[in-house]
Amino acid sequence: MSFLSFLRMEEATTTYDYDEGIPCRKPETWHMSAQLLPLLYALVVIFGSVGNILVILILVTCKRLKSMTDIYLLNLAVSDMLLLLTLPFWAHYSAAHSWVFGDAVCKLLTGLYHIGYFGGVLFIILLTIDRYLAIVHAVFALKARTVTFSVVTSGVTWLVAVFASLPGIIFVSQNKSGSLYECGPHFPLTWKYFEALKRVLLGLVLPLLVMIICYSGILRTLLRCRNEKRRHKAVRLIFTIMVGYFLFWTPHNIVILLDNFQKSFGLSDCEKTGQLDRAGQVTETLGMTHCCVNPIIYAFVGEKFRRYLSAFFQKHVAKRFCRQCPVFYREAIDHMSSAYTPSTGEQEVSAGF
Repeated sequence: MSFLSFLRMEEATTTYDYDEGIPCRKPETWHMSAQLLPLLYALVVIFGSVGNILVILILVTCKRLKSMTDIYLLNLAVSDMLLLLTLPFWAHYSAAHSWVFGDAVCKLLTGLYHIGYFGGVLFIILLTIDRYLAIVHAVFALKARTVTFSVVTSGVTWLVAVFASLPGIIFVSQNKSGSLYECGPHFPLTWKYFEALKRVLLGLVLPLLVMIICYSGILRTLLRCRNEKRRHKAVRLIFTIMVGYFLFWTPHNIVILLDNFQKSFGLSDCEKTGQLDRAGQVTETLGMTHCCVNPIIYAFVGEKFRRYLSAFFQKHVAKRFCRQCPVFYREAIDHMSSAYTPSTGEQEVSAGF
């Protein structure tokens, strides 16, 4: 399932104390996943799907994908949906203690999991760079931040996400363990270390560097900006999205590093590996709940998004269930139409939402 594959039958129940060379049984890790993960994943799927589907609908029907920011936000929502699509299967896996969907589905879902994760990270990075260009290099941004360029960079980004996911897809398989089946990765030792370092570099180090560089330049520009309030609103949403990503995924990336280099960190005895397993389950579940977070950020931070959401419901919901009160939704649509700019949105500093 996950990068660490905490639900693998061999590793969830029995590992080895490298210092003593004796079996290290940890059934409590297995029981913990069976009791908690199905319910938690069900909640994440429900709230995450509703939120991200609303974001996609609003971007397509109201915003009409007029700017680079809109297109990157759309792709970010799609990456979250890819992760969400896999959760019902992992929930069944943790509850049934056995993988029943076959080897092909095992590879497919693991691939979607990794592609969704890496795609989400990369599009958050692109959103940050987009804000940097729009504010720090505004003149250059007029030419560079076109819809065509954003579509091309989005396609390249998905290719990079697929390429980064290939080892995880290649080395994952369904295998029989006793009377049960498990779906998990079987990396050679060198690839195991490579995958751990790649995950930490792409999922933690790279976005952190981009954040430091871009927001340092943005802050310097904002200090010299006369219309500071408008500029502040322009960067607030993307900054919050980036911080939200770090809060939800950084703990799991750290656990991945510790788990794959246990001996280097002195964590190879039974008690500590058991703690790492449980920490991995908790932190990965925390990371998966991030799929629900971005729509919440849009609702609380993005003022335009709240207006678009209100207009969307009034147009499509009120019109359907309140046919006798057309004025109710017409006023909202008229109000929202005034928010649309006559330009394509490329010359605006707004953050899309």
